[in-house]
Amino acid sequence: MTRFNAAMRNRMEEKFKIAVFIDFDNIEIGVKSTLQREFDVAAVLDALKERGEIVTKIAYANWGRQDTFTRQLSEHAVQMVQRDPSPRGDKNGADINLALDALEMAFTHDHINAFAIVSGDSDFIALVNKLKQYDKRVFVLGGRAFTSTILQKNCHEFISYESLLVEAPRQRSADRSPQSQNAPQQRGGQRRPPPLELSLAMPLVDRALQVLERREVRPQLGLLKSTMLQLDSTFSEKAYGAGSFTDFVEKLQKSDLVVVTGGEGRYMIKRKGAMGAEQAVATRPEAALPVLRDVLETHRLEVDNGAAADELAGWVREEHPEFDWKQYGYQEFGELLNYAQDKSVVRIEPHEEKGLMVFLGAEFHPPAVPEREPDAVSDEQPTGEHQPAVLVEIAATAPKPRRSRRRPASATSEHPVRRTSRAPRGTRPPRRTAKPPQSDVAPAE
Repeated sequence: MTRFNAAMRNRMEEKFKIAVFIDFDNIEIGVKSTLQREFDVAAVLDALKERGEIVTKIAYANWGRQDTFTRQLSEHAVQMVQRDPSPRGDKNGADINLALDALEMAFTHDHINAFAIVSGDSDFIALVNKLKQYDKRVFVLGGRAFTSTILQKNCHEFISYESLLVEAPRQRSADRSPQSQNAPQQRGGQRRPPPLELSLAMPLVDRALQVLERREVRPQLGLLKSTMLQLDSTFSEKAYGAGSFTDFVEKLQKSDLVVVTGGEGRYMIKRKGAMGAEQAVATRPEAALPVLRDVLETHRLEVDNGAAADELAGWVREEHPEFDWKQYGYQEFGELLNYAQDKSVVRIEPHEEKGLMVFLGAEFHPPAVPEREPDAVSDEQPTGEHQPAVLVEIAATAPKPRRSRRRPASATSEHPVRRTSRAPRGTRPPRRTAKPPQSDVAPAE
């Protein structure tokens, strides 16, 4: 186990050199439609600086429509790559350019060992898997309400944009220049998502402690958090109202959920009893879907034409007042909708003015069974009647069967009849004389 401990320490002490790739069109409209705020690139870069050193920053967008953000990105030395829209309105151009540039950098710059993808698009899952195959650390930064859960769970660490709003210092606005204050001014005044209950984090904490116990590793703070991120890359202590992981463990101790020994900085965490199976099942995210399905079925006509997420949340509160999505690990209703979209229950589309719009998913619109094609019918004859003319023609053109030469019945008997010998050559049989024809007229007397 000493080899495992040394590997974990080296991984923790490894300094990451991060390349940041920003899908600006996706993250900007996602933040605006779900949080009703403007995207702040400074908050994103500050969060990534806590993970390592940023060596390059590239953003992809149609900058002709993003004039208000170009100054802000220039102040933070972000390279802006123009995405020219195709005549057919194809939006995958930026995704392809971003993926190609990231792979090229992974091949040509060996000193870059970490990549940060700022986007919520599930199309980048192939890029994430490929970078992981080349032993690169992959961070994904996006909103929990609009980032695909598949992308959240397949990276090394998912950084939610909502968690960056919790620690927005107010004094930062005084340090900004007057030009930068004209862009996103709401960062200090953004609302905080309500924190989750600490008991919801215990299944993951308990599972991580069991892993460390089986490996005979002392469960220190750093090892515990890295193991929790390996098991669930979406974990963030800030979602539970803690400013740091140490604060998170102290809150668990005060709530009498774990046993903490040792001094500050060298905490040792132990489990305090096993968690019941019923409690673990009740906190699963999919347990909240039946209530959502019931509300969608009741308001099927409204949602089929598109309904606002806030309006749908109001229907859920009215019809199920005892239902609380925070009990299932969702800080906001938009996170539940995002999970339901991956399960084909709903389909969500961000809208700049109306916010997050919800439509019925493929579950409510199953594919129709293909109808059986009718048999081809001749144009000359009515359907369902016989066609004797065609049959006669077929019979006339059909080849006649060849008759086989039958042998005489006597040939098949036990004593076959012997054939008479033929006359010798040179002897001709007598010719038969023909009788003269008899006249019908009587002879004269």
